[in-house]
Amino acid sequence: MHVATQATASAIFVATYVLMATGVVHRALAALAGAVAMATAGILFGFYPMAEVAASLDLDTLWLLFAMMALVGLLRETGFFQFLAIRAAKLARGRPLVLFISFGVTTAVASMLLDNVTTLLTVIPVTISVTEILGIPAQPLILMEAVAANVGGAATLVGDPPNILIGSAGGLTFNDFLTRAAPVALIALVFSLAVLLLRFRSQVEGRPEQAETLRQMDERRAVSDPSTMKKLVGLLILTFVLFILHGPLGLPPGLVALIGASLGIYVLRPSVETFLRGVEWDLLIFLGSLFVLTGGLERSGVLNVLSRGIVRATGSSPLVLALMVLWVGAILSWFLSSVPAAVTLVGLVRGVAGAGVPVTPLWWALALGVGLGASGSPLGSASNLIAQALAQRSRYPLSARLWLREAGLLTVATCAMASLFVWLGVITGWYL
Repeated sequence: MHVATQATASAIFVATYVLMATGVVHRALAALAGAVAMATAGILFGFYPMAEVAASLDLDTLWLLFAMMALVGLLRETGFFQFLAIRAAKLARGRPLVLFISFGVTTAVASMLLDNVTTLLTVIPVTISVTEILGIPAQPLILMEAVAANVGGAATLVGDPPNILIGSAGGLTFNDFLTRAAPVALIALVFSLAVLLLRFRSQVEGRPEQAETLRQMDERRAVSDPSTMKKLVGLLILTFVLFILHGPLGLPPGLVALIGASLGIYVLRPSVETFLRGVEWDLLIFLGSLFVLTGGLERSGVLNVLSRGIVRATGSSPLVLALMVLWVGAILSWFLSSVPAAVTLVGLVRGVAGAGVPVTPLWWALALGVGLGASGSPLGSASNLIAQALAQRSRYPLSARLWLREAGLLTVATCAMASLFVWLGVITGWYL
């Protein structure tokens, strides 16, 4: 019976991931169907009672995502992000090379604090407009912004959904990410911008005559409600201060985000429709379903068997395990997207912890692997798919072949750099 339950749970898990990878149905619907199948099989076979199904949901992660989506959605409607993008373009003074760097840095910094999808949904349309004015192709800048969003998102606890669930599973704080992940992400960002700039220099160099048109753009016209924008920016700053203090205060990150969203409700008094408009319900359903799927795999004993086998194969070496997690996370992100890769490997790392192996290096390796590895293909993250879809609206569509050719080797190089930092972090104790 034990083997039968493990075989059943494994079959449901693999079938769900194949369905998500093929794209026959939306990934959120595929994950939801798989979660229902796992819960049903778990109850019938007796390995996954309903109470355990409910307990598998990481509510802190889900609440954090929900609250930040709602708060950032309100800010997006004020035109704040368009304001930032146009401001960055004007600071470049029509010089495409400077524009390349300013948009890259702006995208990365925004992605450290906000979700990547919101960042790219705002920055890329402005990028397309600016490149049309300057008469340069949009492809290099859009690809660069997608990479910058993924690298920037890897730097902080709230920068990307995988970091949120890794932080929750590993008990890592906002400040932990600032001191362990952010330095690596910063170096990876500088390296990525330099490589892409050298690669596309011939396409974005020069000082076109149309630069004067760009300088005449008024970023203030993008702001629809200056008063509301200022209030929301203030609330976001307060929320991030609480994120920095959440460890000493003993407040879970999800609760901190809910405090920020609740203050937004109190200060702005938005309608229910307005407040919920920015919430990406498909992502929440997708993530919640993956929690149920992985929980079933864990309860059936499959992850425990895999974890013991991996520990034996690696000789219980934290360094070898960390490097394996980093590269497996990066590869899975290429083909499945960073969120399912992170959820699956979180369960595996928990199993390794049960074998008595120190897992702190594994959490950092996982965060860097899925965060940096997500840039390798259009499937790497939801923000990548958004970037590719928005690029189709320009005269220079961003094909999967072009993405793989230009970002694939770059992603391998940044993951190799991250591997070096993981090695240094383990031998020096920085990641222990």
